[in-house]
Amino acid sequence: MSRLWLVRHARPLAADGLCYGRLDLAADAAASRAAARTLAAALPPRVAGLWHSPLQRCELLALDLRALRPDLASIPEPRILEMDFGAWEGLAWDAIAQAEIAAWADDLARHAPGGGEPLSAMLARVDEALGEAAARARAGGGDVVWITHAGVARCVHWLQVHGPARLPRSDEWPVQAPGFGDWVQVEL
Repeated sequence: MSRLWLVRHARPLAADGLCYGRLDLAADAAASRAAARTLAAALPPRVAGLWHSPLQRCELLALDLRALRPDLASIPEPRILEMDFGAWEGLAWDAIAQAEIAAWADDLARHAPGGGEPLSAMLARVDEALGEAAARARAGGGDVVWITHAGVARCVHWLQVHGPARLPRSDEWPVQAPGFGDWVQVEL
């Protein structure tokens, strides 16, 4: 059985408590290099595909990994971008009106936080990418690696447990995600 490696980017250069999804923040370069070394040592010799979110914090880790594993060519993949928080991007979470956060929590799947992207749209694009990753793994006979974000890892978890038809409530949404520079593996 092939696996999907869900690798989270290194810690972004941002203040704690900042709302960022699509905000294109740089990552800590030393932490990215360290994460790439650990990942390069852990990956199997044969990888069927390596995709990264187009945001620079993910691209940096993909480039650092490629420096250690030149056999791996990474492809930018917009379907594995983090959620778009619209007007909330770059704001401190405690600066966002509690009523707006409550409206999002009340309809987690359909409400577009900050006018950005609803979770239902993110789940749909991640599900589409997941299907393509599984096909690539079957065709290429190996694991697939995504260098991505916590939200994407949560979407994959939800989709594998519940499928694409069932939309989550806020009290059901998985909170667990890989730490910065870490990863989880799931079967494809």
